[in-house]
Amino acid sequence: MTTQKYIFGLDIGTRSVVGLLLKESGNSYHVADVLSIEHSERSMLDGQIHNVQEVAKTICAVKETLEEKYGELSSVCVAAAGRSLQTKKAKIEIPISDNTIVDRSALLHLELTAVQKAQHELAKERVTEKRKVKDYCVGYSVMHYELDGEPIGSLIDQQGETASVEVIATFLPKVVVESLLTALQRSGLELEALTLEPIAAINILIPSSMRRLNVALVDIGAGTSDIALTEEGTVTAYGMVPSAGDEITEALSDHFLLDFPEAEEVKKKLHNESEIAVTDILGMESIISAEDIINAVEQQIESLAEEITLEILRLNGRLPKAVMLVGGGSLTPLLPAKIAQKLELPENRVAIRGLDAIKSVSFADHIAMTPELVTPVGIAVTARESPIEYVSVEVNQQLTRLFDAKQLTIADALLASGMEIADLYGKPGPAKMIKLNGSYISIPGTMGTSPLIQLNGAPASLDTPISHKDALTVTKGENGREGKAALQDILEESSRMPVYINNKLREIPAAIYVNKVEASLEYSLQDHDIVSVDFPKTIQEALELLQYPLEHHSVKVFINNKPLAIETASVSIQKNTLAATLTDAVNPKDALTIHPKSKVSPSAKDFLLMYDQDAIHEIKVTFNGEPVYLLKEKYDCFIQDQQISLENKLSTGSRLEAVKKHSAPFIYQDVFTKVTIEQPKESNKKLVTLINNKPADFSSEIRHGDELTLTWH
Repeated sequence: MTTQKYIFGLDIGTRSVVGLLLKESGNSYHVADVLSIEHSERSMLDGQIHNVQEVAKTICAVKETLEEKYGELSSVCVAAAGRSLQTKKAKIEIPISDNTIVDRSALLHLELTAVQKAQHELAKERVTEKRKVKDYCVGYSVMHYELDGEPIGSLIDQQGETASVEVIATFLPKVVVESLLTALQRSGLELEALTLEPIAAINILIPSSMRRLNVALVDIGAGTSDIALTEEGTVTAYGMVPSAGDEITEALSDHFLLDFPEAEEVKKKLHNESEIAVTDILGMESIISAEDIINAVEQQIESLAEEITLEILRLNGRLPKAVMLVGGGSLTPLLPAKIAQKLELPENRVAIRGLDAIKSVSFADHIAMTPELVTPVGIAVTARESPIEYVSVEVNQQLTRLFDAKQLTIADALLASGMEIADLYGKPGPAKMIKLNGSYISIPGTMGTSPLIQLNGAPASLDTPISHKDALTVTKGENGREGKAALQDILEESSRMPVYINNKLREIPAAIYVNKVEASLEYSLQDHDIVSVDFPKTIQEALELLQYPLEHHSVKVFINNKPLAIETASVSIQKNTLAATLTDAVNPKDALTIHPKSKVSPSAKDFLLMYDQDAIHEIKVTFNGEPVYLLKEKYDCFIQDQQISLENKLSTGSRLEAVKKHSAPFIYQDVFTKVTIEQPKESNKKLVTLINNKPADFSSEIRHGDELTLTWH
């Protein structure tokens, strides 16, 4: 290739191709010439080359015209349009209850999985195959981490149920770069250096000391307005509005009946002239004040300002600190003021930045210092000083090309290769589901291991930097093992029930069953096992399990020749300071007090209730407001033809005959067996009896809960 005396830069725009020649002089540059030629047809749309041959013709025209004056031009610096860049947000959430993120590598894996999700979602929007990579990832930023749904600064070593990360990733379609390179080849030009349009403009307009500020840069061209946002020293987002200077030109054309070129000239003069001569399509000449022309298209200017403002807010999420306008469309009257108004910024915070803002570049005298030259100059200077190159690496012996917009890492190479980041990590081992006393618990498996990564044969990690022609080998991590646990691991302290007996702590062992078969604490649990843990339900069962010494005696009798037996203990029992019996329930941490006592024989009533639980019918009523309990025995009891009281104590061998009585309901007069009635001294008083406030007599039937009243009137 012939050595060029000049740096040749091209700005390939929607309407035209701008070429310029620079000479490097120490730490500064001198622009020798600038040439702009419009496309002969609509061969560009929104920054994308739609007709490579037509764009190549325009590039050739610019190249050949400049070569006539300055000699052969064989290499060129160009930029990929900022409007082609796509930003996409994506969020990934993973469970971490048993798998804490312990280092930067695990966190990076989570971030890259989110980036790849954004890449796939972008591919779906473009109706491409899901797994075929069509975009270069030129950078991403973490928006925030969350732990259990709450924002957190870092996820490393945090404990919780779920962890998530949301990223905003920036992508450049490969087709944009490929079509650009093809157009240059057809024009006989070799790519010397490549940059991105927003980066080019920012590099020459915003020094590094200012890039920590949240600033919006808007390049208003003919067909589109490209937007880039800076903060914390970098470009954080890119966007595009499909409206720009042509909308204003078309409005002028419609309102004043001008052809498009005439309307374009009128628009350019608005910036410097107060009155403008126009000739409409009918040949009528007139002179119109700039104010009247501006008023005629103010609505279109308002609409353009509105679209730009909304896109800035969408990308930034809040108001920026300032807005810089470049490009020919930035000279549109009223536009900076309207953008400032809509962003609620002072007017001096929205400014047009022209070539005078570029301190390290000088210009030939014949070059007009207009804002539309900011981007072309920035392309030439930035592409020369901070070029973006193609880097080729091997990933598992497959050639992968990357767009070198930053310090590339192994993670970038894996993304570019289309390898699924999530699939590189071993899957967690399957969990076992166990049902314990009716509730399900999970025994998690172990985590899978990280992939084994080697760079040129040496161990490496996802964030290891890479260079041109590096060779990467990536081996999938091993899957985790199935969950493993013994009975004692899931029961812990729940296999023993503490109780206090005479102020001494005793632990009652549970009866443990797995799938209805008694098992030991060392039993190794299997998936879908059903585990039940049974504790004693009564005080007697608890004492028997503890082998507490109790003296029992059994009394066995016959009722109507049916054998019955009652077990009695020669102890008195208190549970939590209240009297209790052996059949009372026992619960964890109950305090039992047990003392010996003399033997007590059961009564005929005790046995009769065992024989027939309804042998004694008891009701409760109130009489003159006082409770009264009435009993009616269902049987008469006899021993050897002698009737006995139900309170009689029985000994082993006794034979009772229970004879069922005639069943009669309770009546009013039954109350008098429990209460005493005093008659009044006055003999003329009349007796009044009521049941539930209704008249009744002594033979009236009464039921449980009735209210009985007796008075004298």
